[in-house]
Amino acid sequence: MPDIHATALVDPAAELAPDVTVGPYCVVGPEVRLAAGVRLMSHVVVEGRTSIGPGCHVYPFASIGHAPQDLKYRGEDSRLEIGAHTTIREHVTINPGTEGGGMLTRVGDHCLLMVGAHVAHDCQVADHVILVNNATLAGHVEVGEFAIVGGLSAVHQFVRIGKHAMIGGMSGVENDVIPYGSVTGNRARLSGLNIVGLKRRGFSRDDIHTLRAAYRMLFAQEGTLAERLEDVAKMFADHTAVRDIVDFIRVDSSRAVCQPYPEDVA
Repeated sequence: MPDIHATALVDPAAELAPDVTVGPYCVVGPEVRLAAGVRLMSHVVVEGRTSIGPGCHVYPFASIGHAPQDLKYRGEDSRLEIGAHTTIREHVTINPGTEGGGMLTRVGDHCLLMVGAHVAHDCQVADHVILVNNATLAGHVEVGEFAIVGGLSAVHQFVRIGKHAMIGGMSGVENDVIPYGSVTGNRARLSGLNIVGLKRRGFSRDDIHTLRAAYRMLFAQEGTLAERLEDVAKMFADHTAVRDIVDFIRVDSSRAVCQPYPEDVA
C-alpha cells in the first residue's frame, strides 16, 4: 500500500504504485499516475492528466500539472509526462500541453529541475537536462539531452536548445542554440563550444578538436551561413557530433540560430 500521510488529499481515482510515498499536505488529483518509488515530500500539488515516472522525487511546494498559463487554453484534455528518476525541487512549476502545441508537455529521465524552475506548456525536455534555480522555459521550447540552462535564465517560446548545450546564468535566449554550444548574455550570443561539458561527458580530445574546426568554419565571416553549412556537412560527413549540429540547423524552425560575435570565432 502507498504510504500516504494523514494530512494529504489523494483522490481515490488516482493511480499510485504500492511503494509511493505522499508526504504531509500534498494534493493528488483524480487523473494522476505515480509510478514505483515516487516520493512527494510535502505540500506538493499534482493535478491534471499527469504521469510521474519511477523513482522521481518531488520537493515541497512544487506545482505539477495545473492548467497552462496560456490565454488560448480552453480546458482541452492535454497531458504532462515526467520520466524516470527525475528530481523536482522546491517551487518548481510544470504545465501540461495545449491544443496548439500537440497536447503534451514532456520532461525526460534523470533530469534535475532546481528551485523555482518553470517548464511551460508543450515543452519537450530530453533526458539528463538540468534547469538551474529559477530557469524559465516559455511555451513550446525544446531542450536536448544533457543541456544545462543556467540560473535566472529565460528561454523564449519555440526556441530549440541542442544537446549538450550550456546556457549561462541570467541569459535571455531568443534564438536556437546549436548542440554542444555555449551561450550567455542579456540577449544571448554564442560564446563558443561547451568544452567543459564535453570533457565531463567523456568526449575525446580528437572529437573536441574536430568540433572546434567545424565551429570555426560554420561561423566564419566568408560566404553565407547556408554555404558554410554545406561545406561543413561535406567536410565532416563522417563525424557524428558535427552532423548533430548540421542536422539541427537544417531543421525548419521559427527562430534563427544564435550567432557568435566575430571575436568569439577563433
